[in-house]
Amino acid sequence: MRRIQAGSALSAFGLGFTVPYFYVYVAQVRDLGAATAGIVLAVFAMAALVVLPFSGRAIDRRGPVPVLLVASVLASVGAVAMGFASSVPAAVGAAVLLGAGTAVMQPALATMIVWCSAPAGRTRAFAMQFFLQNLGLGIGGLIGGLLVDTSRPGSFILLFSIEAAMFLVLAAVVGTVRMPGSPALQGTRPSEGAKGGGLRALLGHKAMVQLCVLGFVLFFACYGQFESGLAAYGTEAAGIQPSTLGIALAANTAVIVVAQFVVLRFVERRKRTRVIAAVGLIWAVAWMVAGYAGLGHGSQAMATAAFISTYALFGLGEAMLSPTVAPLVADLAPESMVGSYNSAFALVKQLALAVGPAVGGPMGAALHGPYIVTFVLFSLGITFLAVRLGRQLTPEQDQPSLAVKPSKVVARHEPARESETAAA
Repeated sequence: MRRIQAGSALSAFGLGFTVPYFYVYVAQVRDLGAATAGIVLAVFAMAALVVLPFSGRAIDRRGPVPVLLVASVLASVGAVAMGFASSVPAAVGAAVLLGAGTAVMQPALATMIVWCSAPAGRTRAFAMQFFLQNLGLGIGGLIGGLLVDTSRPGSFILLFSIEAAMFLVLAAVVGTVRMPGSPALQGTRPSEGAKGGGLRALLGHKAMVQLCVLGFVLFFACYGQFESGLAAYGTEAAGIQPSTLGIALAANTAVIVVAQFVVLRFVERRKRTRVIAAVGLIWAVAWMVAGYAGLGHGSQAMATAAFISTYALFGLGEAMLSPTVAPLVADLAPESMVGSYNSAFALVKQLALAVGPAVGGPMGAALHGPYIVTFVLFSLGITFLAVRLGRQLTPEQDQPSLAVKPSKVVARHEPARESETAAA
């Protein structure tokens, strides 16, 4: 588990070097124009949508390790190609490789975490992954900002090369992992059952379908707005300086890093669906604070503080979601379909991230009042859907702490010593 988490954090560290500067690199540094940059970003997202439906079956049949190794190498080649891309075809081709590779990594890593954890420990395991990934992204972005120079394409070649190297480091680390053979993992190993089921079985699972709908709304109302609708709203309605967007994103990451394990103590002993419902309420407040920033009549300093607070409140909600949603996907999955369920949920997330900017961007830039009202309602919809989902779950699925056995001694199967028996 430690190796998996370290590899995940290092890959996020590599992504942090390029994610904030992807658009600027294509549009300005390579001088391919804003339209081409938009096409490249769309291709990046579409590549993920194409490969994710197939990656789940591959994970269930072959196991997550070989799938992750292929995805890491693919992403590494895509990153290097992007660093040297000076034409539209080269940039589009690199985006295909990079998008496909990075998309498959997450369900493969999630499946490995499931294999290495019991249901009661998955909450903490996924919280640790989310914490380390955000920390890696933040540090990578910080260092990347010190290296980047828009007047020198060579500085971006360095950034993409570092990203490519981190993907290979992930492959090397994962390649050394020998999945444990604990009896507790018997139900999560690939089996002959992985050859059946598929999409029909998943769509017939009512609780999973409801969780996917909930997941789409979650990602649409939060991540799908960060770099599009909310950024447009902040600059157009609230008069926020572009540099403040970086401070707001830093506040979001800082809240996640600082609050993650404090929040975890609160989450572990409570029903998952109630925690998700609380996130909906927190995000509704966040959107209201954003409304004050853009539609209120306070000073510019107050508007800026309110806008940064919006991102911070989103971060608090994200810290509450990381130990609840991903483990719940794993716990709902049948024994031989863990990879398929993780990939299906990743596909839902990718769809939300594709639709979110397309809807939120124009609204945030021009329809300020309706934009805020719309996403306040979406946030309240999260609460409604979470409460509804709770009716479909078993008590142990909704609250894994109920399944924790009080004694750990029996599980070790160690014979008692004669002296200890006599003393007893």
